[in-house]
Amino acid sequence: MNKKVASGLFWKLLENGGSQAVQFVVSVILARLLSPREYTVIAIIMIFTTIANVLVQNGFATALIQRKDADGVDFSSVFFLNLCSSLVVYIFMFLLSPAIAQFYHQPQMVKIFRVMSVIVFPGAIISVQNAYVAKKMEFRSLFISTLFAAIFSGGVSIFMAMKGMGVWALVWQQVVYYVVLMMVLFVTIDWLPSFVCDFERLGEMFQFGWKLLCASLIDTIFNNLQGLVMGRVYSDDVLGNYNRGEQFPKLIVTNLGAAMQSVLLPVMAEKQDERLQVKSMLRKSITLSSYIVLPMMAGMAAVADTLIAVLLGPKWSGSVIFLQLMCASYAFWPIHIANLQALNAVGKSDMFLKLEIIKKALSLVVLVIGISYGAVALIALKAVADFLCTFINAWPNKKILHYSIWEQWRDIMSSVVISLLMGMAVYASGKIFSFGVIRLGIQIFVGIVVYILLSMWTKNESFLLLVETMRKGKGSSE
Repeated sequence: MNKKVASGLFWKLLENGGSQAVQFVVSVILARLLSPREYTVIAIIMIFTTIANVLVQNGFATALIQRKDADGVDFSSVFFLNLCSSLVVYIFMFLLSPAIAQFYHQPQMVKIFRVMSVIVFPGAIISVQNAYVAKKMEFRSLFISTLFAAIFSGGVSIFMAMKGMGVWALVWQQVVYYVVLMMVLFVTIDWLPSFVCDFERLGEMFQFGWKLLCASLIDTIFNNLQGLVMGRVYSDDVLGNYNRGEQFPKLIVTNLGAAMQSVLLPVMAEKQDERLQVKSMLRKSITLSSYIVLPMMAGMAAVADTLIAVLLGPKWSGSVIFLQLMCASYAFWPIHIANLQALNAVGKSDMFLKLEIIKKALSLVVLVIGISYGAVALIALKAVADFLCTFINAWPNKKILHYSIWEQWRDIMSSVVISLLMGMAVYASGKIFSFGVIRLGIQIFVGIVVYILLSMWTKNESFLLLVETMRKGKGSSE
């Protein structure tokens, strides 16, 4: 089972990498065509649509995965419930748009907001499709669908930006992506909804799902609270710079988070009554994902100035400090994600909700203190709070799985040390050359070589596991 988790996580990361790479390239091209001010407008709207998507997507989708005997009736019931919820949410968003536009002194937001809000409908359907994919472990189908949707929507948005359509290029990128992904998933997976809705089963899943919905809603609101405040309090360019700076580390962590949730939750849920096996899977996922994420965050922070200059251009230089701070913030997210998925798998959604309340109280304190000292101080305090939250998320599993935060830190300490050493080597190598592209290429090369050599020298457990997995994968393909 440990090998199943490690292999599933590894290949899921590779599958997600294709679509994420396309979205990254598209975002870089759009950043060169558009301005920080246009990104500020879309960033504010994206916060509200993200919260709306949580209302229609979360809770029941996770309950489907956690439910051992979920069948077609369960999936169809959640499908129709989500559609009804999305209609209610869209009407509310439609009516709320003038007030939001007035609050941010952006009258053009009304039409943009109403068009963007359409994504709640395909989003409601996609959440059920994703639950089916995770339940059946059909990750290749999801990869094909997301890759096609990313390429198609990216092409549309770049064409619109080149035609001078400004912020609308970003709007239609989102709308087209969701619609195309939903349509292609209907073709690539072997599930279609049937005209049935069992309210008794929905009630059973609601007992588990409502707590996760509340926790996800709280998490999403507070994670985006800084953006809402920055868009209102600071200058028009600040939120755009923060949004672009956060983009790079967030892309990696979001990819990892989706992979971990897709792989860990169904596998752990299947073995939820065998706590020793769940603990073993949790340990493996934390060590492996930390080994992958930590060097990426350390290396990205070391090349931040060169990366922004080469990819986005000098007009985005204000993003550098935000990129570095968010690398620190996201560095230990594998601990967050894995511990929380373990709680979901063993049915502790009540504890999940309690943890979110505690963490968001801490985030609120950070926001109140940091807002008066400027955007940089606010995000720096957020990074500190996110680090403290690793201890909060891990705390219940000391009792539930007998796997304490101190054991978790001991398991990842090797990866922490070699990532820091690699980051210092990357930063030092950047002092040799001044030309951007060559400098960035050398820094990336140095980072990869140094990290591999240090992994071999320390005989890092995760490195050896990845080598073994790749060797077996290559052998089976032959």
